Amino acid sequence: MGIIAWALIGLLAGAIAKALMPGKDPGGCLITMLIGIAGGLLGGWLGKVIFGVHSINGFFHLSTWIAAIVGSVIVLLLYRLTLGRNREH
Repeated sequence: MGIIAWALIGLLAGAIAKALMPGKDPGGCLITMLIGIAGGLLGGWLGKVIFGVHSINGFFHLSTWIAAIVGSVIVLLLYRLTLGRNREH
């Protein structure tokens, strides 16, 4: 997949992750895209490690989107935990 496909998947997966986990988050489109791209990479890696499959097959494969969304939810959760600790201080 090309860089534009990764950015598009990242933007959509990050937006879906934010929709699944509503709350106040600083950052706009760029932060959402970065969370989604990092989530896609994390989801692909976890799929390979845990299930032994190559989960990032292509733009239109369901496994690619599931891996990206699950990874994005994990990254968003870690982002909120880290950001929440920084806001308290």
